[in-house]
Amino acid sequence: MRYSKEHKQETHTRIVKKAAVLLREKGAHGVGVADLMKEAGLTHGGFYAHFDSREALVIEAFAYAMDRATERWRQIAAQTPPDKRLTTIVDSYLTAVHRDDPGHGCTVPALGAEIVRESPKTRKAFAAKLDQMLDMIAEQIGDVPRKTARKQAMAMLATMAGTLLLARIAGNGELSNEILAAGREASLGQAAPAKPAATKRAAAKGAAAAR
Repeated sequence: MRYSKEHKQETHTRIVKKAAVLLREKGAHGVGVADLMKEAGLTHGGFYAHFDSREALVIEAFAYAMDRATERWRQIAAQTPPDKRLTTIVDSYLTAVHRDDPGHGCTVPALGAEIVRESPKTRKAFAAKLDQMLDMIAEQIGDVPRKTARKQAMAMLATMAGTLLLARIAGNGELSNEILAAGREASLGQAAPAKPAATKRAAAKGAAAAR
């Protein structure tokens, strides 16, 4: 039976969405093609009608997940006053709900460590999506040059992703909750506006005079 292009695209998208969830839940090497196709309600034999290789599906699946995360942050930013955007993004990221549901969460802590061991092509694709996430965060950091905002965004995302990873390792008890709380504080500290040099000098002189 021949299917329309629209039907094939719908099927393709369904496979990618299912794969995006399973890969984050079980890891890049914790699920096989047969499992992915079964989850999408299809047979193993139909896989290569949609993808050239397993790597192609992995790349498309994590790209889909990272695009969705970036878009969610954009929506948060659009609905939140500028001075509260970073706080809202951090508070929505470092939660018990996100910690306990990796299948629908951020791809960086869920798959980052495994992507490091993948092919150069996969790492390059992941890095491109990561760069877009960093740009989105940097856009929310005001009162500093773009280069400074990018650096702060890098430190902020690294802190957020690392916090979530440690919280998952710790389980869902008191230690895990403490890690999330500490990570929220540290993440927002990474995005503090840089003080002008003149202000820093004045503060230093004031501190010296007070001695």
